[in-house]
Amino acid sequence: MARSPDVSPTPFFLPGGSTGVLLIHGFTGSPAEMRLVGDYLNEQGLTVSAPLLPGHGTTVDAMNRCRWRDWTSHAERAHKELTSQCETVFVGGLSMGSLITIYVAAHHQPRGAILYSPALHVANPLIHLAPVLKYVVPRVPKSGESDMTDPEADRRTWTYEAYPTAAAHELLKLIGRCRELLPRVTCPLLAFYSTGDSLVKAEGARRVVEEAASEEAELVTLHNSGHVLTVDSEWRMVAEKTYDFVRLHAAGGA
Repeated sequence: MARSPDVSPTPFFLPGGSTGVLLIHGFTGSPAEMRLVGDYLNEQGLTVSAPLLPGHGTTVDAMNRCRWRDWTSHAERAHKELTSQCETVFVGGLSMGSLITIYVAAHHQPRGAILYSPALHVANPLIHLAPVLKYVVPRVPKSGESDMTDPEADRRTWTYEAYPTAAAHELLKLIGRCRELLPRVTCPLLAFYSTGDSLVKAEGARRVVEEAASEEAELVTLHNSGHVLTVDSEWRMVAEKTYDFVRLHAAGGA
């Protein structure tokens, strides 16, 4: 079930200072995808929360029973809890976690939003068959091929080995909703995309910085990472840029 049996899919909370960062994992993934970045940010003195989204870290069947609002509501609760403990809060997410970040940013306007490999445009056109496919097969096996450049990167993640088709339909709905919400996002944005990403298209990251209402929106393009760029060869640079963004806007908004 899990790509790496040595990695736990459990959520983590790292107490730190009065600035907090909520980190949201991706579709079929787990908080392990956010661990390296989370540890780095915590070492710089930030409080870090990385929840486990409903249906994840259990079984594909459990995920198929979830709706997209289950994921966004869970993230909103985590955001509220972090806000109760920190004076300043940022939200960041990977892939589907970026979509949830857009949702939270549009409704709650955190100090800033960080989008890693935003999934506004999925590369595989089969996702558009999910509304019908879910009635035929409950899951579709993943290819097993990785786009990571670091041979150790896959061992840092925990993910299902198949895509839940009903959940994929919910992902499709979430994509549509977040495209509508982009003009309501006004906080500063930092988006990351890698040219080696085989799962999402670059136009998704470009769309974020072009259509959000944020006065400050930056797109960072990587060339030596796969989709899960938070654990791949350039993860440290990603973590450093994330911290620089948080430090700049936490200070600027104080």
